Amino acid sequence: MSTLLLLTMVTVLVVLLFDYTNGFHDAANIIATVIASRAMTPVQAVLVVSVFEFLGPLLGGTAVANTIGSVVQLQDLPPTLSLSVMLCGLLGAIVWNLVTWWTGIPSSSSHALVGGLAGAVVVAVGVDHVVWGFGELTQGRVTGVTKVLAALLLSPLLGFWVGFGLHRLMAALLRAARPAANARLRAAQLFTAAGLAFAHGANDGQKSMGMLTLVLLLGGFIPSFEVPGWVMLACASALTLGILSGGWRIVRTLGFAIYRVRPVHALASQLTSSVVIMGASVMGAPVSTTHVVASSIMGIGASERPRAVRWAKARDIATTWVVTMPGAALVAVQAYALVNLWMGGHA
Repeated sequence: MSTLLLLTMVTVLVVLLFDYTNGFHDAANIIATVIASRAMTPVQAVLVVSVFEFLGPLLGGTAVANTIGSVVQLQDLPPTLSLSVMLCGLLGAIVWNLVTWWTGIPSSSSHALVGGLAGAVVVAVGVDHVVWGFGELTQGRVTGVTKVLAALLLSPLLGFWVGFGLHRLMAALLRAARPAANARLRAAQLFTAAGLAFAHGANDGQKSMGMLTLVLLLGGFIPSFEVPGWVMLACASALTLGILSGGWRIVRTLGFAIYRVRPVHALASQLTSSVVIMGASVMGAPVSTTHVVASSIMGIGASERPRAVRWAKARDIATTWVVTMPGAALVAVQAYALVNLWMGGHA
């Protein structure tokens, strides 16, 4: 077996492993408010979410995959070198996902992926092979890392203010409602949780689709960057298996540690997150479900009882968001040193 084929196979498996860790890491983002509001049991929530999570990557298009696939330019490098860089970037993202999952801190898999890729590319072949997008921004075009960062920065703001406004609207509509209305609010979460799962699958599943397609292109197995059908199916399956595994440590943080979530809050958070994430998917903007869900809960809490929001926990989450990209990049740099040693200095 040639070194190139072996390296391609290993990198494909690592892409799917990242997709799996993304699923169980982000499962908590989708099911936390459903469980906290007692709309479903954990088992019911995971089963419902898994079905629509699987459909998201298959029916959500490939706009986000195209964006992720264009963050780095590796086509002019030797195949073994380009695949080694991809492998190290993905390892950086996976390790960061595992560390933040173990500590129960909701961080961004998207941030980790971009940080890992950028770190590996910079240390291996220099900053010129990262598509930063700063020059294009002066020409009115948003692309590369700039597009990813813009989406990751704007989406929490949208999550906060849309959640704030939506909760105010729902509170006005339910002002005269009796406590029995909670049963209907819980029942409605079947649809909003399904919508959030589909949106998450459509956005996050495409990130792995983009990575896997890029691996096949760099290895010379496909002639152009077009996502094959089997890649969609493989990434949808890996993401869904991760969702079924569940990230229970993070459920406690999102569902209970930021604000006391009741049925009306859960419904507003799920609806807000679904709209923001699906809108981003249509525009090809990779966003963090973690960011959007957490910020929507903060916005909902701020619209009702700002003093009851646990802002200290919110600051801890925000700090993790800031350090995720450099943290994943640092892990990727260390992974590159190990892979380069394994390749005998040819990576």
